[in-house]
Amino acid sequence: MAHRTSGAREIFHFVMIKPTHYDDDGYPIQWMTSAIPANTLAVLNGLAYDCQERQVLGPDVEIRLTTVDEINTVVPVKKLIKMIKADGGKALVGLVGVQSNQFPRAIDLARPFLDAGIQVSVGGFHVSGCIAMLKELPPDLKEAQEMGISFFAGEAEDGRLDEVLRDAYRGQLKPIYDYMKDLPALEDQPTPFLPADHLKRTADAQSSIDLGRGCPFQCSFCTIINVQGRKSRFRSPDDLEKMVRANYAQGIRRFFVTDDNFARNREWEPLFDRLIKLREEEGLKVKLVIQVDTLCHKIPRFIDKAVKAGVKRVFIGLENVNPDNLAAAQKGQNKITEYRDMLLQWKAHGITTYAGYILGFPNDTPESLLREIDILQDELALDLIEFNILTPLPGSADHKSLYETGVWMDPDMNKYDLNHWVMKHPIMDHDAFMKAYEAMWDAYYKPEHIERVMRRAVATGMSPGNIMFLMLWFYLNFKVERVHPVDGGYFRIKSRTSRRSGQPIESPIVFYPRYVWEIVSKHLRVVPLVVRLAWLRHKIKRDPNAEAYTDLALTPVQEEEVHDLAMFNETRGGTEEVARLEHQAEIIAKARAKVAEAAE
Repeated sequence: MAHRTSGAREIFHFVMIKPTHYDDDGYPIQWMTSAIPANTLAVLNGLAYDCQERQVLGPDVEIRLTTVDEINTVVPVKKLIKMIKADGGKALVGLVGVQSNQFPRAIDLARPFLDAGIQVSVGGFHVSGCIAMLKELPPDLKEAQEMGISFFAGEAEDGRLDEVLRDAYRGQLKPIYDYMKDLPALEDQPTPFLPADHLKRTADAQSSIDLGRGCPFQCSFCTIINVQGRKSRFRSPDDLEKMVRANYAQGIRRFFVTDDNFARNREWEPLFDRLIKLREEEGLKVKLVIQVDTLCHKIPRFIDKAVKAGVKRVFIGLENVNPDNLAAAQKGQNKITEYRDMLLQWKAHGITTYAGYILGFPNDTPESLLREIDILQDELALDLIEFNILTPLPGSADHKSLYETGVWMDPDMNKYDLNHWVMKHPIMDHDAFMKAYEAMWDAYYKPEHIERVMRRAVATGMSPGNIMFLMLWFYLNFKVERVHPVDGGYFRIKSRTSRRSGQPIESPIVFYPRYVWEIVSKHLRVVPLVVRLAWLRHKIKRDPNAEAYTDLALTPVQEEEVHDLAMFNETRGGTEEVARLEHQAEIIAKARAKVAEAAE
């Protein structure tokens, strides 16, 4: 938790809380060290600090800012209420960046503040997605409104936060602030910022940067395109430099670029150029994680400049190796015939690659899913994969279609974390589906494949130890902690009294011994795997021929017969895609022959 003050008489508190969500036992998922920083919290804190500087409530009112990222901090609700009451009682508690799976936790956090007479507003993708896509508010939003919670839909730049704070100061919050049809430009907006004590509770002590919002594609499972729009908006190189310098000054060197697809930010090159200049001329050795699509390698200079700008890891929206499934998700921009070349270009620069992979398409079976794992392991030079259950997230076209046609979806929003079954599958029942999901994690992250990925790392100039650590992080968060890696972290924190509403508070005699045993037993479970992988890493590092390692995934496709690759010939869509490309090549060859003949 952090707060800042300015010198004024009357006090108005603006408390910004980024909520987590509950585990299957009803306890908030919290860590000593969490995976990624809360970008919405940084953006809103920067906007709020600007409101404080401009004295939007007048020169006689001091705006005090408090920020809490619940994924790595227990929210001191009673302490916050006491602080607000002691300072006169004027305040707004903003539950920010609330995703669908975090909405139940957000409502539970709101209750004690409302009971104390403190105003509460909720914003984020769940609220914005529902308002953008549905004809009326769903039941959970209606219930929250009846409690007295105000909603904020859209983005808070362009002075919109000013309006909310002024209304809250007068005690006159509107039921809904709806800006979904008026998305703001991002240039010259206040700098997103979180104090270092927040950021050092994340892995690698990293900050976040959103350099652009929106995406031009039309993936049916995606909420980005309906919440942030299909028209890309972007920050300027000057904005980027301000963010980097502000964080660098407090010892933060690593950044997660939250753009859903940075390769489609039309200003990617001047943004990269500014980072290259800061690195080369001033020695600001920033390191980046970015998110891109599977065609980014077709953009001239993109990968080369990404590397020079400090990109060390790249998340790729691979999603699937079956073109039939990609077509069903309206993700036609993904071409499996480009996957190998794209990955090899990143690997040639020593970049760690990780991808999202979706299961739960109508034609998926346990057998087909495990066969896809074989393809991913044998034919693609991927390092990390996070397996995501196809989930109709509110704000997506999938959710809208199912909601409006009355098809069953699990009503518990807490499960909408890409890690739970929330809609029926036409072939697999719940148990078969979840067993297949577990089997995919186990198959991809088996020690034999981790060894293979470490060998590929050495052959491409990367650290096998770093790859081993990252693969362990992904797998153990799922296997041991039972959470999706994005929600993961190190050393689980549990607060006995913070259980989900409707579930009993356990007695200290029951809770604390079990909590201690959970911590001990989880660490004991991972020791054999860590020891085995450490031995494999040692063996690879001592292998004099390690740098000469190669396999099918490291071999350019043009050196192989395409029809011999399972990725291309074991699905109808794969064979059709290859046939289409061959037909296209034949047409081009005939056209060139005619041109040559005419020239003669």
